[in-house]
Amino acid sequence: MTRADGRSYDALRPFSIELGIQRNPEGSVLVRAGQTTVLVAASVDEGTPPWLSDPKAGWVTAEYAMHPRANPRRQRRDGRKGTLDGRTSEIQRLIGRALRSCVALDLLGPRTITLDCDVLDADGGTRTASITGAFVATAIALDGLRKRGLVGPGVLRTPIAAISVGLLGGQPLLDLCYTEDRDAEVDLNVVGTAKNGVVEIQGTAEGAPVAREKIDAMVDLALGAMPALVAAQTKALEAANVPLSRLLPA
Repeated sequence: MTRADGRSYDALRPFSIELGIQRNPEGSVLVRAGQTTVLVAASVDEGTPPWLSDPKAGWVTAEYAMHPRANPRRQRRDGRKGTLDGRTSEIQRLIGRALRSCVALDLLGPRTITLDCDVLDADGGTRTASITGAFVATAIALDGLRKRGLVGPGVLRTPIAAISVGLLGGQPLLDLCYTEDRDAEVDLNVVGTAKNGVVEIQGTAEGAPVAREKIDAMVDLALGAMPALVAAQTKALEAANVPLSRLLPA
C-alpha cells in the first residue's frame, strides 16, 4: 500500500524531542511526530492525594488538552464549564497509567508528579506522542530530585514509549496520521518498552470484528518501533546531561 506521505507500512513519521521549552516546570519537552506537536511539562509538588493508601509513596498523574487551533477549525477549549469530555478524560487516564508503570512510586517519596500534555498541532497520534514525551519530562524532573538527594537509582523502572498502529485495507500500518486513523478498520494505541514489554494496548475494531492474527500482527508492528523511540528519548536526555543510568536500577 502506498501511503500519503510515501512511508513504508512499518516506518515512523519524522520524530524529534526538544528539551527545556519552559522555564518553570521541573521538566519540559516539545515532541514532534510528523505534523503532530505536543508540549509536555512535568511539575513536582510535595504531598500526595489524600486517598493514597501508602503515605510514604508518591503519585504520577496527567492532564491532556487540545489547543483550540490544534485542528484546521477552531474548537472551544475543553472544561470551560468544569467538565471534561469523554475523550479527554480517557486520554489523560491513559497517560497517567502509562507513566505510573515506569516510576517506582514507593521510591518517589510522598510527592506528586503532574504531566501537562498540551497538543499544539494535531495530525494523529496525539496521545502516543504525549506518552513518549511525558517519559522524557518525567526523567528530567526525577533527575532534579536526584540532584537534591531526594531519590536514587531505581526510581525509574524502565523507559516506556507509545505508538499508534492501524489496519487499513487489511494492511497493518505504523504511526498513523489523521487521515489513516480516520479511515482505519482498527486503531490501536500501544504502550511498551524497548525489550518487547507491554504496558497497555488500547483499541477497537471500527466495524466488523477483526481476526486475532491481524491484531497480533499490529501489536508486533508497534512493539517493533519501541527501540527506535526509546533511543530517541535516551539521546535527548543524554544531550541534556540526564543519563538514564542515574535513575534506573543499578
